[in-house]
Amino acid sequence: MNEKKGQSLRIESSLVAADTQTESFRQARHNRRSELVEDYVELIADLLADGGEARQVDIAQRLGVAQPTVAKMLKRLIAEGYIQQRPYRGVFLTDTGKILARVSRERHQIVESFLCSIGVCVETARIDAEGIEHHVSPETLDALRKFTASPGSY
Repeated sequence: MNEKKGQSLRIESSLVAADTQTESFRQARHNRRSELVEDYVELIADLLADGGEARQVDIAQRLGVAQPTVAKMLKRLIAEGYIQQRPYRGVFLTDTGKILARVSRERHQIVESFLCSIGVCVETARIDAEGIEHHVSPETLDALRKFTASPGSY
């Protein structure tokens, strides 16, 4: 215990229970692995909805990455069953990809709405939601959804 000006200061441990910490890190690793897949699939869905096509060059430009990076990820998305790529026609979502895109978009919108409801400006909320959406649990997401549905009664 440290003494300062006649008062004792107690330093509390911030170490959480081992099981809780293990689960927390496990969940964070899982979320990081799925984050890129979700971002790509969501963007592909947006491009298809907006202009009827999702081309590799457009994906690269919107994500701010090189085309070889996109090509590598598209191969992964094909292997995992989220997309189909047709020569000279771009990228298309499979039914599995469409479901993932819908769920990802919904999560993003819930987080963005919550951030706006607590006073974050729309532009910042949109940017911040892009990262947060991948790291909230279903329980937290449900609480955010309920809060934004009726913020006064929460």
